[in-house]
Amino acid sequence: MLACQHLARVLADAYSNPIQLDLDMIRYNEALHKRSTGMVATHEDSLLKKFPCGPECLLEKPSVILDSAGRIVLWYLPDAISPWIQAEMEDATIGMGSLLMKSMTSGLDTQWRTFPGNFHASDQHQLTPGCINLAPCWFMQGREPHGLPPADGFTPEVSAALKGKGGPEIIISMQRAALLASAALRVMHPKLYWASVTTHIKLARWAVECGLSDTSTCLQSWALVFNCAAVICNRQCPLHQDPSSTPEGFDVMSSVGHYCNGLMTFSNLGIRLQYNSGAMVGCSGHFVRHGVTYTGDHIVWAWFVHDSLQNFVGTPRPSYTTYMGVD
Repeated sequence: MLACQHLARVLADAYSNPIQLDLDMIRYNEALHKRSTGMVATHEDSLLKKFPCGPECLLEKPSVILDSAGRIVLWYLPDAISPWIQAEMEDATIGMGSLLMKSMTSGLDTQWRTFPGNFHASDQHQLTPGCINLAPCWFMQGREPHGLPPADGFTPEVSAALKGKGGPEIIISMQRAALLASAALRVMHPKLYWASVTTHIKLARWAVECGLSDTSTCLQSWALVFNCAAVICNRQCPLHQDPSSTPEGFDVMSSVGHYCNGLMTFSNLGIRLQYNSGAMVGCSGHFVRHGVTYTGDHIVWAWFVHDSLQNFVGTPRPSYTTYMGVD
């Protein structure tokens, strides 16, 4: 309750400080390549020419960023996470060390998200560098069927990190921070919040009807409205976009750790954020090109809604959320 009260004050402060951009989110989304990663230089250069941004500014206090039509692009919530929850998040990440270690990949097909060269060792020798995805339902292939059940028999699976004996303990250790992120989404984007609740209910019903005990058990313990999460430790994060996220929705990124010089850059908005421990940022990773730099030990717990799962159960996409003024 104390943590939620503190979060509510930061959300109110952000809503009282709107910053409007000369940019149309819908037009920008329409100009993106299908499943754009934000890492193709020629495409990004052409977008900047078509949608130029003003001089880069640095934000340090709670804010909401709006597009030219008053749609909310981004929530910036510095110091939103209470210190004791930050400590719990750090302890839980230390406990995931074996999973984080296994997450590293190698070879020609290695993606940047798990490429060893993008990670560095911990100064404290307790944190293990790595990046794991957690989800009670996870698409392991590229197909995205619609409807229940899928015609070709393809079904989402529980992510590997939650399949082992330690899966329930991982979920329990994440619950307080997860509930805080869910509470933030209820304010940031109410329509996405309720669409996600609907998706969760449909997935639970589908898992029971199909006799998928692992998925059903995991969904019962999954105490948040986001259907996916990622735990990222000591990774330098280049500018990118997240094509699997819902274009109209928000991903929520929670940052903790013992680091300095934390900056989050949004290159297509012309904005940088002071990204200190305890900060929470909500934005459409599908639309906003973002990257992070820092020095020290940095942990990010990212919460997001995988659009494939909403499509799988037939949940309609929510509309963009708009700024309604300050009361």
